[in-house]
Amino acid sequence: MSPSDISAELESFREQWRAEVRAKVPGSRSDVQRPAASTSASQRTLRTTEPSRKHEKEKKPLQQEEEDDDYVPQSRPFDEPEVEPTAESSSSTGGEMDELKGKEPVSALDHYEKAVEKEVVGNLGDSLRLYRQAFRMDHRVDLKYKNKHFPAPPPGSKPVQENPSNAPVTVPSTAHHSPDGRQPSMEELIASFAGFAIEARPAEIEGTPQPPCPIAGLPDEILIHILRDVAILDVGDFVRLAQVCRRLAYLVATEDRIWQRVCLGTEVGFGAMHYHWQRGVSWEPLDPDDDGPVALSSLSSGDLVLPLSAAELAARQREENEANTLGFLDALYSSSWQRMLRLRPRVRFNGCYISTVNYIRSGQASANLVTWNSPVHIVTYYRYLRFFRDGTAVSLLTTAEPADVVPHLTRDALALHAGGAMAHLPSAVMQSGLRGRWRLACAADAPEASVSEVEGDVFVETEGVGKYMYRLDLSLRSSGRGGGGPRNNKLVWRGFYSYDRLTDDWAEFRLRNDKPFFFSRVKSYGAGE
Repeated sequence: MSPSDISAELESFREQWRAEVRAKVPGSRSDVQRPAASTSASQRTLRTTEPSRKHEKEKKPLQQEEEDDDYVPQSRPFDEPEVEPTAESSSSTGGEMDELKGKEPVSALDHYEKAVEKEVVGNLGDSLRLYRQAFRMDHRVDLKYKNKHFPAPPPGSKPVQENPSNAPVTVPSTAHHSPDGRQPSMEELIASFAGFAIEARPAEIEGTPQPPCPIAGLPDEILIHILRDVAILDVGDFVRLAQVCRRLAYLVATEDRIWQRVCLGTEVGFGAMHYHWQRGVSWEPLDPDDDGPVALSSLSSGDLVLPLSAAELAARQREENEANTLGFLDALYSSSWQRMLRLRPRVRFNGCYISTVNYIRSGQASANLVTWNSPVHIVTYYRYLRFFRDGTAVSLLTTAEPADVVPHLTRDALALHAGGAMAHLPSAVMQSGLRGRWRLACAADAPEASVSEVEGDVFVETEGVGKYMYRLDLSLRSSGRGGGGPRNNKLVWRGFYSYDRLTDDWAEFRLRNDKPFFFSRVKSYGAGE
């Protein structure tokens, strides 16, 4: 064959092969051309995104430095074990956290919301910076934040339906049970539970017998005795029994003998309160002349000729305290032991009182830097107070956070680190702890005032530096507005003094930055020492 025939046959074979390929893969010509276009587009995309990636790399260290200062608050108590998250929750929360971390504030409202978050966790430096930036962008950003998160209710809003159709059967339908359609009072609602009994749990499978319920067959006398033991161990657990069933709710609310036992007892009641000094400032036995005029004048026994022993004096004081408690029951608390335990001021032993103080101190501008304003320092320190049943107390002033202090706020740790010993232990923060004593105010402290006005004042005396002694005049108050918060969980300042033992002089400290103490329950303390 000639070369021309060979080339013609080869060309025809190529054409057949191309036709077969086109028939099997339609649109192959456009597909072949797309990779080139996509590669060119990807090259353009890479060129355009390279500066942004470099910008992100420059921003990343600054963002990491800001996040390292954040403190994540824990809603659980100090000594409660941490709950380990599951795989699903960790993956979901991890994605949300990554999304939140990557989101930077843009508008003035975003900066204001970020500043509020920083302020809540105690990062006041970043919070102040974000507040300033938000107000520079919009001077009315605080009103926008208020309208967004706390909108005013519409003027013509409809009242909420008392008994929705999808409510559970355990919710009493007050609108149908009362003849006139009015909502019954709390007393009427509790009285309606009087006829209910403790019922066993229904059977899991229809037609099978119900599971046993031993407590349902107990007589009321034994059941009340069990409830009283629960109340003595923990009043909170006793109150939460009202959520079990209507019968227990009725007994918790109406059984006055249990509340009387708790009020008069020494576990959490007023039998453990001291209205006279019980120990010296350094926890030594009380000198008979230490409390002399105050203690003797407060005892309702007239003129005392013979000196009383420590046991006799303690017995007289217990009788006086119980007489005052019985007198206040009718005069101030409408003969309700439950109301007295809830409202009458008392010191708590199953936790500690913490005061967090933040203040701003002016700094000095550097000569090498040109700034519009002088720098400021945000100083944070804490005061801790823990009371004990025998009339002693522990006071501590430190910059250490509660998580590092509360587990070690004990008398044993204070004795262990006396004089700066054992500085290598985690409880070394107690080297700055001070021994002290406490008592509540009595009628002899203010003879011209009524007893109800004096109730709730607390006096704490602690060791001082060298020849000095410190005295804290505090008052028990309730947190929250309108009486809706916890009762008597706050200690507010009335005065802070120092006493010179050598010259018998008193001096007063200024209370410009000091904040109130708030009570925090600690499970490891148990019922208190």
